[in-house]
Amino acid sequence: MKLFFHFGRYFILMKRVFVKPEKYSIFRSRVFEEISTLGIGSLGIVAIISVFIGAVITIQSAFNFSNPLVPLYAVGVAVRDSMILEFSPAIISLILAGKIGSSIASEIGTMRITEQIDALEIMGINSAGYLIQPKIVAATLFSPILVIFSMFLGILGGYVFGVLSGVVTDYEYVYGITYQFKPFNVTYALIKGVVFAFIIASVPAYHGYYTQGGALEVGKSSTKGVVYSSILILTFDLILTQLLLS
Repeated sequence: MKLFFHFGRYFILMKRVFVKPEKYSIFRSRVFEEISTLGIGSLGIVAIISVFIGAVITIQSAFNFSNPLVPLYAVGVAVRDSMILEFSPAIISLILAGKIGSSIASEIGTMRITEQIDALEIMGINSAGYLIQPKIVAATLFSPILVIFSMFLGILGGYVFGVLSGVVTDYEYVYGITYQFKPFNVTYALIKGVVFAFIIASVPAYHGYYTQGGALEVGKSSTKGVVYSSILILTFDLILTQLLLS
């Protein structure tokens, strides 16, 4: 029963979040602030992880494709499809759920226990819309950029480490990443990235918004936000894969 309670309260909160902003100038400035914090602030960790994931996939693929019947360009195909279909949208989102999700839950949870949210309500401000809506909008807007950025660096990292280590030639790798390329795969990855970004921003915000107690409860809300958003990302990863690729 507790599960249905949280589902209901979550959707009620989302209904309060997605209302018309009272002042578009304030809303716009807050969205840009959140893009800088949540999006641009995540470029570094996304870059590092993507490069090394691409390198590892290249080396492992070359090791597994040692059979002479398997062409060497299959390494490039494996890196391209792995990065585009799964690693860039899903694995990066799971990592960002820990970084961004905990930050959102802690920020809003702290505002709740210090009665800042109550102060906003007393002033007649829709606290849910003011605090959460810019975060969700910023996350979903910047998500495609992060996904494409991750794809590019993952494939580039695989190329650099693959050629430097000698497991694949530059010609075979480039031929592999262009071999029978399906543009829809990129669209599929971007759709997943937007859905996952919505989850990363909204679920931790929900847990932070309804925090009760003190600093210990803020930490618990942050943990719950990361755990539940990660579970939902994996769940929707399966659902979207079934819907879009079956």
